[in-house]
Amino acid sequence: MTTVRTARRTGSATWLLLPAAAVVLVFFFYPLAAILWRSFTEPDFGVGNYLAVLGDEVQIRVVLRTLRTASIITVTTLIVAYPYAYAMTLVGRRGRTVLTLLVLMPFWTSVMARNFAWYVLEQRGGVIEKALAALGVDGVVLLGSVAGVTVAMVQVMLPFMVLPLHSSMSGIDRSLLHAAGSLGASRPVAFLRVYLPLSMPGVLAGVSVVFIMSLGFYITPALLGTPQQALAAQVIGTQVNDLLDFAGAGALGAILLVVTLVVLAVLSRVAAPLGTSVAGGADRGQ
Repeated sequence: MTTVRTARRTGSATWLLLPAAAVVLVFFFYPLAAILWRSFTEPDFGVGNYLAVLGDEVQIRVVLRTLRTASIITVTTLIVAYPYAYAMTLVGRRGRTVLTLLVLMPFWTSVMARNFAWYVLEQRGGVIEKALAALGVDGVVLLGSVAGVTVAMVQVMLPFMVLPLHSSMSGIDRSLLHAAGSLGASRPVAFLRVYLPLSMPGVLAGVSVVFIMSLGFYITPALLGTPQQALAAQVIGTQVNDLLDFAGAGALGAILLVVTLVVLAVLSRVAAPLGTSVAGGADRGQ
């Protein structure tokens, strides 16, 4: 009887998953497969589009610039988000609610409104230039620079880093820090040897999400950057909208996807020993 009930529950769960699986199949896998197919078949069958991308020094620089910019955004977001998420675990319920509302505010604002706001702040004669000039730093205009794009994208990506970090940190038993202190560890040592490794799952989740989203961001670099500092998404948009080169755009997108998967695989390899050491440290603590 128990086996029959379990089988029925499994069957019911399978049927419940079918709508979501259909949506993913139709709106994600099918377009992706179509893009990959066109990249291999137009104008002729083969890898000509990929060889054209890999042989084009400009497009190689665009891919490298995209990876570098996404890495800078990810690291900067992590540096800002980690103490913020840590503070969310220290304050009371009301304070945590306020901090959560503040970090979620970008979700409640239109993407175009946010970017135009940054355009006004970063332009020549804007608030940022005047503030830096008041501090003795003259002639710094962020609009049209990689730094300006990075600042704006960090603000957009902050929730995607804070929320996984807070989810991971809220499950850490703070008595482990007190136990480390009772064994002679100072607060910084206890944080680095106990708390930081235990928060690594949240770090890895946030870094993965922010890095992947930064690779494909289009609006912010297009509005705040310049054609000379174009990222991969802008080049793909130009190929599709202006040149009607769907196959070439698909090849560039596929190469960027492969690079992303490789980076994620490296991150997983790096995180695996950390997860082992964390488990081992928890076992020894018990």
